Amino acid sequence: MRLPHPLYGLYERRLAASLQPDQVPRHVGVILDGNRRWARGSGLPSATGHRRGADKISDLLQWSEDIGVEVVTLWLLSTDNLARDPAELGDLLQVIEDVVGELAAERRWRVQAVGALDMLPDRTAAALKAAQDATSDVEGLHVNAAVGYGGRREIADAVRAFLRMHADAGSSLDELAEAFDVEHIAEHLYTKGQPDPDLVIRTSGEQRLGGFLLWQSAHSEFYFCEAYWPDFRRVDFLRAVRAYSQRERRLGR
Repeated sequence: MRLPHPLYGLYERRLAASLQPDQVPRHVGVILDGNRRWARGSGLPSATGHRRGADKISDLLQWSEDIGVEVVTLWLLSTDNLARDPAELGDLLQVIEDVVGELAAERRWRVQAVGALDMLPDRTAAALKAAQDATSDVEGLHVNAAVGYGGRREIADAVRAFLRMHADAGSSLDELAEAFDVEHIAEHLYTKGQPDPDLVIRTSGEQRLGGFLLWQSAHSEFYFCEAYWPDFRRVDFLRAVRAYSQRERRLGR
């Protein structure tokens, strides 16, 4: 529902004021979905939709900072997306390279590349690594840029890293099987050392994870928003956080 502007501002302020610091998620994951459909509905090329979506990212990070979120994970490109039409994929990769460079240049947020960088073009992988290196000393909001990311691939990479580590140490297969535990996977995920996402938001009305943070989201709360990502507003974000704050999180207990 679109409220008249004066009421919209009042409603937004009341939403923000209703959030208690101890009810704010530490880690928010966001599936930035709907750029192409937004562009199609506006009679614009897909590249314009991706660019408009990229322009929204700094707003989201500011909103997150304002309420005390510590980590934001942005799913910018999945492993499945790599099979898109080469021309569209090239445009999207350029947008991603631009936006991670812009985020790094602001030096407000610590950017971390999350995904299978070996599956990306060298130029894109280099842009992600450069943004990560340039912000490694920044103490602000931690921003995971998930590019070339797939949850199944991440779990497979974690298991592979565990096996290689123990193979290098001379462990036998029987010793590995005896010692293997779920925590060994967590220790080798792309997001190792970070809190698991408390809240996962997906825009565009789709109600599925699609492989996003499969391991880490076991106890996450999910919020699905009808708006396409370029149309996602601060009030939409605050509604998602309010919904999270109102849920009773038993965490399996």
